[in-house]
Formats: sequence, structure tokens, C-alpha cells
Amino acid sequence: MSSSKMTVERLREIYGNPHPSVAAKVIDHLDEYCREFIENSPFFVFATSDGTKLDASPKGDPSGFVIVEDEHHLIIPDRVGNNRIDGLINIVMHPNVAMIFLIPTVNETMRVNGVAEIIEDPAICEKYKLGKRTPKTVIRVRVEEAFIHCGVAPHKGGLWEPKTWPQNRPIASLGEIFKAHTSA
Repeated sequence: MSSSKMTVERLREIYGNPHPSVAAKVIDHLDEYCREFIENSPFFVFATSDGTKLDASPKGDPSGFVIVEDEHHLIIPDRVGNNRIDGLINIVMHPNVAMIFLIPTVNETMRVNGVAEIIEDPAICEKYKLGKRTPKTVIRVRVEEAFIHCGVAPHKGGLWEPKTWPQNRPIASLGEIFKAHTSA
């Protein structure tokens, strides 16, 4: 059966239902455990969509760079990068976002879903300055769902186990890949 013929009902026949506690772990706000996780995370993946295409963008800065404004809102300073601004453009088109936060050496992850808005007020952006880097905009996310995700995938992948890491870089350099992809 191809995925175009797949139904939710058929998927439930194949996989069954989640344990009630797995469904119940999703909360509609950020409690003290979510706050602690996010404040200790130096890295997350930010997923956005324009309603058709998807984008997942890595975001990183020192732990605490994503600010828990209150139990229903996150603030994400958008630091200058490569100026593609795919995620920002997507937010303008379709403000639903998803995030997955990671903490080095911690197998569990924190997932947060919500609705984003872009703020360009210079006074607000200045509050989130890091060193000499003032964000041009900040993203404010109204949290709709938050939940801890078990650490099975990072554990199985050996993500935080140095013995599983390659001894040498296993892929070409960024420069080599960039050159190959841009010289058509």
C-alpha cells in the first residue's frame, strides 16, 4: 500500500494507539520543567512552513538564548546569518512553528509547537543583544503544545557518546559542497 492510499485508520491498525501517558504528556503551556530545559539548551531546530514548502533551520547560541517570557510565550532573538531568512518569510506566510530543543549529553529533547510573530521594535531587539550583536528582529512564539520527548533516538544514534563519533570529518568541507552546489 503506497502512502497516497494510507489512512489514519490504517496507521492505527498497524501501530496501535499510544499509551495514555504518552498522549497525556502534552501540555498547553511552559511549566518549570519546560523552562529549565529551554534555558539550558544551546541549540534547537526551528521548523516553519509557508503553507506548502517546509523548512527546518538550526539555531544556536549560548544556553539561555531562547527566553521563556512567561508560561505561554518564548522569545527567540534572530541574529544575523546568511540572510536567506526562510523561516522569517514562512512565518509571515504561515505563522505555525515547531521547535525541538537539545542539551548536550541529555538524551531527552523538548518539543514545542506554537504560533509565531516577528517583532522589529529596536528597543525590544536591544534587550536581547549578545555582546555587540543586536538582533534585527525577535520572534515571539505563543506556545500551544509542549512536551518532553524520550531519549531513545539520541541514545540509539550515540549522539552524545564520543566513542561513536567519527575520528575524522566523514563528509566534504562546507566550501567544497557549496562550490559543487552553486557552480551549475
